[in-house]
Amino acid sequence: MNWNTLDLSLNGLAEHYRRGDFRPDDLCHYLLEKCKEYQHKNIWIYLLSEAELSPYLEALSNSSCDDLPLYGVPFAVKDNIDLAGVPTTAGCPEFAYTPDVHAFVVGKLISAGAIPLGKTNLDQFATGLVGTRSPYGVCRNAFNDDFISGGSSSGSAVAVALELVSFSLGTDTAGSGRVPAAFNNLVGLKPTRGALSTRGVLPACRSLDCVSIFSRRCDEVLRLFDLCQAFDIEDDYARHFCDSQWPGPVAGTRLRVAIPVKEQLIFFGNDDAAALFYSAVARLDGLGFELVEKDFSPFFEAARLLYDGPWLAERYAVVADFRRVHPHALHPVVENVIAPAQEMKTVNAFESEYKMQSYRRRVERLFEDCHAALTPTAGTMYRIADVLADPVELNSKLGYYTNFMNLLDLAAVAVPAGILPSGMPWGVTLFGPAGSDRFLINMAARFNAEPPLPARSDDWIPLAVCGAHLSGQPLNSQLLEHKGVLLEKSQTADCYRLFALDCGSLQRPGLFRAEAGGVSIAVELWALPASEIGGFIAAIPTPLGVGKLELVDGRWVSGFICEAYGLDGAEDISSYGGWLEYLDSSR
Repeated sequence: MNWNTLDLSLNGLAEHYRRGDFRPDDLCHYLLEKCKEYQHKNIWIYLLSEAELSPYLEALSNSSCDDLPLYGVPFAVKDNIDLAGVPTTAGCPEFAYTPDVHAFVVGKLISAGAIPLGKTNLDQFATGLVGTRSPYGVCRNAFNDDFISGGSSSGSAVAVALELVSFSLGTDTAGSGRVPAAFNNLVGLKPTRGALSTRGVLPACRSLDCVSIFSRRCDEVLRLFDLCQAFDIEDDYARHFCDSQWPGPVAGTRLRVAIPVKEQLIFFGNDDAAALFYSAVARLDGLGFELVEKDFSPFFEAARLLYDGPWLAERYAVVADFRRVHPHALHPVVENVIAPAQEMKTVNAFESEYKMQSYRRRVERLFEDCHAALTPTAGTMYRIADVLADPVELNSKLGYYTNFMNLLDLAAVAVPAGILPSGMPWGVTLFGPAGSDRFLINMAARFNAEPPLPARSDDWIPLAVCGAHLSGQPLNSQLLEHKGVLLEKSQTADCYRLFALDCGSLQRPGLFRAEAGGVSIAVELWALPASEIGGFIAAIPTPLGVGKLELVDGRWVSGFICEAYGLDGAEDISSYGGWLEYLDSSR
């Protein structure tokens, strides 16, 4: 095998295995040797030996990439996430413990055939966005040793960027997954809170923490998300995940993307980063998105409460007992960040929560007429020397666009957006309401010039409409009130008749499947959340109802149909080919 031709992508590895280019044990041996070339970057806290990898390899001996979706795929685990039999340090050797079981998400990946290569470096106790706050050494950027990797999931990002693993797990409470993704030219998913179980993850802020995913491609992030996503009843903060937005490309709809008004866009003196952001805005516009300037003040006001409010006390709660026993074990910067939480009063928690709820309501209103939002992932990036000289202020600046996400219950995807003149990568973030994860990944794929991703519509029900619910018609508002999304304009199979019903003041058609003499009728295909479909159907009057109807391409979908008794005395208008055509002829 010529390892220079190695393709570590999920599809690439599957092809290697099918061709017999190498076995998973050969790959792991090669990658462990390659890791030695990058020891100076301080990526790993613990690399598994070949002997420690052997149980994972033996588990694959009777399987293939046709049996397991991640057969023989190497991945990295941030060292605040449990891997059975390997110490979890959270970047603090005195704190280390050795778990007996995998974290829930790690177990899902291993069951799918993935191989954990090791545990990665991080800002201690996941407190930082820089990758410099670790006794295991400063984690250096994949592109240039002089620049920060971003954090706190520093090693996880660099390991993927240097192709030491195919993908990795991090965590993201305040930007710890998105910032290192941006600084290492990766796609980074910060999922909806509770969508991926955090059982087996050492908390930073337990009520806000998310497991994040790093990869080089959006399609891989989507596949990994779908493999990991499952409700974990043993995780107190797990939620039953439901897509809040239609997860596939939407035909005939110009998606609206909110961006901050100009005075709220801050790049901390980095004009090159500003240029890349406006280039990203232009790219989205060229793809057919409508960019809308909005007041982002509720986002930024919420962000200020992350470290100035009671959520800092959550971080303190994780280490309080340990800190009393080991008063000098914390990294000095982490100690300085967390220590003020001791002085917080209970009343502060309620005051801050009331403010946060107000911000959440204002953000909900913003997303009522926008499908997603776009910001820089970070306004600028820094050299390691600069961060070491001013660790708190520069870290704070990196969180300007990230700190508010989990406080406001948003999902986000960081995606590469170009290379700065310094040669360093830079990125932007697409985000939206809880449950918009798959929708955002699809948008990011379009931005990243990837092929369209498969839509998974389990949480949505397609519905064909043919009359008063069509776009621009009197009852279309009912679809919109139930969060309906227009997917496409289509036709029924050529076996239907359309009738103008006598429904009093409101004109409505009735669609009926004919045994003979049918024609094709124009319809619109909408999608409604499964949680909304019952309320919508309950308002439909007789003789209309919802049943299955056949489209011209052979698909069977739910749609409006009419009971036969309702056609007595009705005018057959099938020859017009659709309700709108009939209305036009009547004017």
